[in-house]
Amino acid sequence: MAQQFPTQARVVIIGGGIIGCSVAYHLTRMGWTDVLLLEQGQLSGGTTWHAAGLVGQLRSHANMTGLIRYSTQLYGELEAETGLATGWKQCGSLSVARTEDRMTVLKRTAASARAQGVEIDVITPQEAGKLWPVMAIDDLVGAVWLPADGKANPTDLTQSLAKGARNRGARIVERVRVTGITTQDGTVTGVRTSEGDVKAEIVVNCAGQWARKVGQMCGVSVPLHSAEHMYIVTGRIEGVHPDLPVMRDPDGYIYFKEEVGGLVMGGFEPHAKPWGMNGIPDDFEFSLLDDDWDQFEILMTNALIRVPQMETSEVKKFYNGPESFTPDNNFIVGEAPELKNFFVGAGFNSMGIASAGGAGRALAEWIVNGSPTLDLWPVDIRRFAAFNNNPRWLHDRVKETLGLHYAMPWPNRELDTARPFRRSPLYDRLAAKGACFGSKMGWERVNWFAGEGRKPQTEYSFGRQNWHEAVGREMKATRDAAGLYDQTSFAKLLMQGRDATRVLNRICAADIDVEVGRSVYTGLLNSGGGYESDLTVMRLGPEKFLMVTGSAQAVHDADWINRNIPEGANAVLTDVTSAYAVLALMGPNARAILSRITSADLSNAGFPFATVREIDVGYATAYANRMTYVGELGWELIVPSEFAVGVYEALQEAGRDLGLVDCGYYALEGLRLEKGYRAWSRELTPDITPFEAGLGFAVAMDKPGGFIGREVLDSAKGKPLAKRIVQFTLDDGGPMLWGGELVLRDGRPVGEVRSAAYGHTLGRAVALALLEDAAGIDKAWLEQGRFEIDIASERHAATPHLRPVYDPASNRVKADG
Repeated sequence: MAQQFPTQARVVIIGGGIIGCSVAYHLTRMGWTDVLLLEQGQLSGGTTWHAAGLVGQLRSHANMTGLIRYSTQLYGELEAETGLATGWKQCGSLSVARTEDRMTVLKRTAASARAQGVEIDVITPQEAGKLWPVMAIDDLVGAVWLPADGKANPTDLTQSLAKGARNRGARIVERVRVTGITTQDGTVTGVRTSEGDVKAEIVVNCAGQWARKVGQMCGVSVPLHSAEHMYIVTGRIEGVHPDLPVMRDPDGYIYFKEEVGGLVMGGFEPHAKPWGMNGIPDDFEFSLLDDDWDQFEILMTNALIRVPQMETSEVKKFYNGPESFTPDNNFIVGEAPELKNFFVGAGFNSMGIASAGGAGRALAEWIVNGSPTLDLWPVDIRRFAAFNNNPRWLHDRVKETLGLHYAMPWPNRELDTARPFRRSPLYDRLAAKGACFGSKMGWERVNWFAGEGRKPQTEYSFGRQNWHEAVGREMKATRDAAGLYDQTSFAKLLMQGRDATRVLNRICAADIDVEVGRSVYTGLLNSGGGYESDLTVMRLGPEKFLMVTGSAQAVHDADWINRNIPEGANAVLTDVTSAYAVLALMGPNARAILSRITSADLSNAGFPFATVREIDVGYATAYANRMTYVGELGWELIVPSEFAVGVYEALQEAGRDLGLVDCGYYALEGLRLEKGYRAWSRELTPDITPFEAGLGFAVAMDKPGGFIGREVLDSAKGKPLAKRIVQFTLDDGGPMLWGGELVLRDGRPVGEVRSAAYGHTLGRAVALALLEDAAGIDKAWLEQGRFEIDIASERHAATPHLRPVYDPASNRVKADG
């Protein structure tokens, strides 16, 4: 080393692949110059160097698309800044469809692109053939063309980012291995290396396929697993030219790009081949795995269908390089919930080149600002828990996730591998009744019940799927009699301590300093007034609160609350999710059924809405919370796990002659959308405020002590809303909405559907959409516009509603008895 090895730095970045160099580049661009990047080998020597370098902009989440659009802008400008070529070429990209179903996907993609401002054209096979003349088109249905997509050289791009970082003061040291992470009192303090210790305020784990191992050095879960990713490079092929677009044929699991007059052809086979089960060698640098033509056969067979000339083309090189994949095929960024000031940027699922520019900027902004600057939930490290880091589970799951790149993205598509994982005490009983299970945060949750003589298996389609009528029956039972929902997967957090009320009231937007025995629906807001979560807070004692939140949010919400407990405050948060099952008894007969197995007074006077009490339920004692997510009279029974089966049996017996029906989450979704109830991560996100969400009534603007985000809401109060969550119903009762569809007003794109279902009570599809208009969205704007929703390039008339379509006065919820 030409210079003496440093003993301290403000930020230490572990890993010199494209994401590590991008984080260093963006930190220095934001003015943080005391940055040290350590690479155990040479820059880009891990998984970056053998990446194919495709840059496709469009993703299903607008902010993820935004990250990649920024990447394309950055890659186009970087050479002028650093003097180093990046290999960036805006050659455009084609995606082709062999089937009508795939063409539906591409048309839905086109509508989504227009909602996100991405240029796209739906074209014919003949038009695609003109853009990509070396392919056979006789079996194609159609295609889409994205002219702003492109490709880059991964190694050159990494070196250019590194030079940009160095030019602004970052120090990059190769051939130094990190051997440990130092910590004190739950905060990272530095790293141990082969050259000595380095003190640091912040450590960033960008170690690629070694990131899981680095996380284990300090108790941080980074759930990823390597899998083999293969592609070939051919010799020259007639008709292939330097400006040839990138081409994807997802029905054949393959992609192509031009390289020196030939083609790079690779893909994502449906059943992947995990690698590195016994650990990734530290010296696996600029290395490849053995050729595996058997594994590659399905890709090669499809490539010969698409490009017949490949049958006689020379294969110059077979690349088999491992890449890291995550359990849900999205990358991982953010500050680890287990360790303060320890950040992660890893697990890029073969999309690292496309994502690295935007992801590096987003992570740098998170570091500098102390929190994300936009909604990053799809890639937030807090979407995973420690159990997701189980190596056997990761191995089995990654066999499927690699193939998700080109798998058919059916509505409500469930992953099949590494299941069942987490099970409620009622799992076996519900399975015996014909439950078709889905999975969320590892939990097996009933989506729908098949009924007598039917197989509990979803048959996917873009129209009405095979569970449509079954869900209609469950919804009708809930509206007309009673439905019983196993909501055990809901996360439960217990806050206790002599300062619990004061601390929690500052974190919650609603006033939770209520009488013992009351429950409060509230948002947890960030400093910008956006939603970090929404949940129900139940006051069980003077300084004891039980919070019930979404299944996927346990780690995220606990992390947010813990970070906002002031130092020295006596308030302790405990995750008690596994201690309790939750059974939701909902419907007009709920009171009659529950009264048969409890001595509690369930009348409106004795048990008003938003009340929680500990009551006897059969032989068990449980918390009963009078709250609803379906818009009917009902109670959520929070039952110690060991009593769950007994309570379930008692309820079934009590409801036998009162129409009680087992129901799943598809019915729950349809019912909540008919009522217009919002859901976090869809309608409620870190960049949507309560006013924009239509939930201003759930905010206590004048409560003593205020709350996080109050100042922003104060300044926004009474001003026009440039964006707003609005309920829609289709005018025609036939079509299905699934979410992600484009909303148009007078023919102009104004938003997208965030959640959708078929409202069987209404006889038509119902949705919640995010609309945007700089001039402001009010009642007049909604009434004077002509609204349509684009479903796979077909526009359907839709009606907006500012009040819930179903029971707008909530008379059903308040039902007396």
